[in-house]
Amino acid sequence: MNPDQLTDRLPSLLGDRLVSHALAPGTGEITCEIAPGHIVDACRLLRDDPDTRFETLTDLCGMDYSAWGAGDETQGGTGSPGGPAGGGEAWPGSRFAVVYHLLSLRHNLRLRLRVPLDDDAPAVDSVVEVWPSANWYEREAFDLFGIIFNGHPDLRRLLTDYGFIGHPFRKDFPLTGQVEMRYDEEQGRVIYQPVTIEPRTLVPRTISKPVGDNPGGVRD
Repeated sequence: MNPDQLTDRLPSLLGDRLVSHALAPGTGEITCEIAPGHIVDACRLLRDDPDTRFETLTDLCGMDYSAWGAGDETQGGTGSPGGPAGGGEAWPGSRFAVVYHLLSLRHNLRLRLRVPLDDDAPAVDSVVEVWPSANWYEREAFDLFGIIFNGHPDLRRLLTDYGFIGHPFRKDFPLTGQVEMRYDEEQGRVIYQPVTIEPRTLVPRTISKPVGDNPGGVRD
């Protein structure tokens, strides 16, 4: 089976679970949008059907589209890189999503699944029972984006500290963090305190002069 055949097979295999799907021209990359309440059924079908056999989950990640398409002239940006809504157009769908990358070794095929989530309380069913490798991927997405994976056997933070406040990969998370920590000599332990870093511009301002103004034609 090739990507074109897989694209034709998906609607009959997934039925109402499939919201939309598309094959990117010239790349062989297929992206499917799956209804949130049917992700486990869809994944199980894609894993077990002899025409697909996506036995491997290679990656799972969260997404936050809240700043998608918002250009930033101070940093030379024109929106989200490579995004269809770049150049100032706001993302038309849900703020949060979970993206799954699947691999079929038998058919040498790859497939991308995307599940849109609720803006206020992003949650989706865990696929650990389909692919055990999803365990830490889902914990990472929970830690960094605050996405709840219903039915996960051990959903807790993976990368941040036990007392960490917030979810650092959300677009509204402050770059300076919520608190800072340091080692206190008197108490003999690490303590948390309010952030002391002042807000600053992270991209240095560059002033260029015409080449002709400098000996040797070197820009400042």
